[in-house]
Amino acid sequence: MTLTGLVRHEATLAGLQRKERLRTLIKRDGADFTSNDYLGFAGSTRLAAAVNAALERGVPVGAGGSRLLRGNHPEHETLETEAAAFFGAERVLYFGSGYAANVALFSTLPQRGDLIVHDALVHASAHEGMNASRALSTPAAHNDVGAFEEAILRWRRKSGTAGNLWIAVESLYSMDGDRAPLAELAALAERHNGFLVIDEAHATGVFGTSGRGLAAGLENRGNVIVLHTCGKALGASGALLGASATLCDYLVNRARGFIYSTAPSPLMAAAVREALRMLVDEPDRRMTFDALCAFANTELTARLGVAGSGSQILPVLIGDNGRAVRIAARMRAEGFDIRAIRPPTVPEGTARLRIAITLNVDRATIMRMFTRLTAIMAEERM
Repeated sequence: MTLTGLVRHEATLAGLQRKERLRTLIKRDGADFTSNDYLGFAGSTRLAAAVNAALERGVPVGAGGSRLLRGNHPEHETLETEAAAFFGAERVLYFGSGYAANVALFSTLPQRGDLIVHDALVHASAHEGMNASRALSTPAAHNDVGAFEEAILRWRRKSGTAGNLWIAVESLYSMDGDRAPLAELAALAERHNGFLVIDEAHATGVFGTSGRGLAAGLENRGNVIVLHTCGKALGASGALLGASATLCDYLVNRARGFIYSTAPSPLMAAAVREALRMLVDEPDRRMTFDALCAFANTELTARLGVAGSGSQILPVLIGDNGRAVRIAARMRAEGFDIRAIRPPTVPEGTARLRIAITLNVDRATIMRMFTRLTAIMAEERM
């Protein structure tokens, strides 16, 4: 039986196929150059032992309800207290994912009459939250502090509003691997009496003292909100949103995604607590990781003539969607798990390979990967 209601969806999928933008699920296989498990925590014996110990002391797998109902477990509260102390925030709220936290934040805190100026390359989850917000939102050119200020001044001149200003950025950008000018943006927020929202998703665990991130030192400011995701370098899942007690209380009372969602697994909260301890107890991991990233950046430049990002995220721009998909598929066939990133995740004409460096590989594997990538890219030009 053919359902006529499916026709438009089938047509959309066919259109994506023609543009070589159709997504499919691909199993994880081969050397890891795709995941965000930067420090190798996800498969660590210590994190597994912490989960087992939590089970043995009676921590449940599921929360059983919203945090405002029966779902508020002591593991959640203990994690939030420990995370606030670790990151230097006045208070922290634990969400089920970074996506959920960003949607809750941007759809709840900015109000009608406010302005959100966001970096043009900020996460999709931030866009989702802004789309649900009553505040006006506008993009600013990537990492261009002057463009942010111009947008703010235009808004002030045009509306004369007394609304609040919100500046939204990532500290380390997920598709380019470059850093935001946080000090300048913090000064801009101060100058215009606004809030600065920093998404540390790809910096938490790998930058800053003991992995506290690139925003370390800013989190004690009342106008700074920082999001640390737990599913990347911390090897678990969820997200820690650090802000003033007032803003956290407001989210508890007004954020629909927090109020009406089943709370994150208390067992996962226990895992995140252990991951934060591991950052302090195992500094050698970060030292090894830093050296591995530096090596990979050097190899990228030497083999492909591409300037490294200086971080663990190494984009190799291809441009053409089909060519990017073919190169990635050939690399996976040779045992290197690399994925093609295409629009709309990245701008049109900038399809790329996103190579992520993690402690799940070593220098020899990185060298073999770049050797094959150099050869395959040359062949795919033909």
